[in-house]
Amino acid sequence: MAVPKERLTLSPAQVSGGVRPEHAAILTPEALAFLAELHRQFDGRRLELLAAREARQARYDAGELPDFRTDTAAIREGNWTVAPIPLALRDRRVEITGPVERKMIINALNSGAKVFMADFEDSSAPTLANQIDGQINLRDAVNGAIEYTSPEGKHYRVNGNPAVLVVRPRGWHLPERHITVDGEPMSGALVDFGLFAFHNARTLQARDRGPYFYLPKLQAMEEAALWDEVMATAEAALDLPPDCMKATVLIETLPAVFQMHEILHALRGRAVGLNCGRWDYIFSYLKTFRAHRDRLLPDRSQVLMTVPFLKSYSELLIQTCHRRGAFAMGGMAAQIPIKGDDVANDAALAKVRADKLREVQAGHDGTWVAHPALVPVAQEVFDKYMPSPNQLNVMRSDVNVCRNQLIAPCSGTITRAGFDNNVEVALRYTASWLDGQGCVPIHHLMEDAATAEIARSQIWQWLHRGPLEFTDHAPIDFALFDHALAKHTHRLIESKSPVAHRAEQAAALLKQLTHGEELGDFLTLAAYARLD
Repeated sequence: MAVPKERLTLSPAQVSGGVRPEHAAILTPEALAFLAELHRQFDGRRLELLAAREARQARYDAGELPDFRTDTAAIREGNWTVAPIPLALRDRRVEITGPVERKMIINALNSGAKVFMADFEDSSAPTLANQIDGQINLRDAVNGAIEYTSPEGKHYRVNGNPAVLVVRPRGWHLPERHITVDGEPMSGALVDFGLFAFHNARTLQARDRGPYFYLPKLQAMEEAALWDEVMATAEAALDLPPDCMKATVLIETLPAVFQMHEILHALRGRAVGLNCGRWDYIFSYLKTFRAHRDRLLPDRSQVLMTVPFLKSYSELLIQTCHRRGAFAMGGMAAQIPIKGDDVANDAALAKVRADKLREVQAGHDGTWVAHPALVPVAQEVFDKYMPSPNQLNVMRSDVNVCRNQLIAPCSGTITRAGFDNNVEVALRYTASWLDGQGCVPIHHLMEDAATAEIARSQIWQWLHRGPLEFTDHAPIDFALFDHALAKHTHRLIESKSPVAHRAEQAAALLKQLTHGEELGDFLTLAAYARLD
């Protein structure tokens, strides 16, 4: 990287804790200098944008409702499109996501999906070892050198025609305390992006394979503009063509749904699409309206994409993307195969097919799955109803979504089973996360940070915005929560789970968050200080 002369005497990023010898190939002096320059140029602006989030939430807590911006109406009404989409990304009918663990990367690349999103964020617990091991794994995958042999002797390697690699760095809100610059912790987003780009961007660009990124948790166009500046700076530093780095943005926060045109416009030279990050979007709805008793949500099993506020979100995203020449990606199917029970497995797959049918008929250009076994299920539906590579021609001119539709309350009930399931999922996921696992199968669903956030946020809201009752008229109160938490903690301790030793630590954190007077912004932020 060409570092400005006035900064030649400044130190590179400093790394502490858990560094192994093999990490040296990633944490080279040149890479650490690259990270330091990104931090010094952009971290101040990042912190300003996080402060703007807090101010925005304070207004919502005081009664303000999210709405479309008046100062950006010209962008929404203007006649513009994003840059042409690279050939490698023009057919994205099925994408698979997963953490940057070595065997999972190989299985995902071999899954038959068009795209593999390698995730440093919601499906990864950000220990330094996990993050840097993930960078090693992706470097090897990019270089065609990734292999793995299991303890049982089974060998894994990438077959021909692997999925196109897209990388999701952490969101702007997450720090990386193990890597500091001038005594300040770096942004996890800049670490993940910076290391991957430094080691792989030239190779991928030479092959017309990117580098490509998924950008999470954005709330405003200014946050997208910051990513555009970061990528432009990286391109110049790494001698890459302008706008060769491409980005798909996850619309997974409620504030962002009101700025979809603006977010695409801020990234218009490199944006290739938006994605319905449905689980985080539900979590964001809960968090945005944490002070609004009239917008409580029922059991999360009842909050399906067919409910009005989610249907409006999906359809507006499709309309927005296709008007701007960008892809509208559907949401995650979190089901995993149910072995030994054909009836239950068939029922789970039927739900996946119905969900994917809804997406393709609405006009989505592709969809997400969490398990390789779901790739052929989703692909069969999209192949049948989307014979062309995408549906950019489906303009959805019939969609006319207003603010009130996007924030409409959701009808439904709160059941004992739903409450208990939330406690169990939040506890078991938190225990696993604290043990270094960010992607956890629970009751035949692949739970990640987003679904755990829904679980613990619903519990908080039901308890703090009451009094509320179950369908059988029993009260929902803190005594009930404490009892359920103790029950599931005991069960986890008594189980043979490898994370049983984390049960009490996870329970203490959940109790603190649930009894707190304010809904904590992110479970992963609160838990990060406790992560080894």
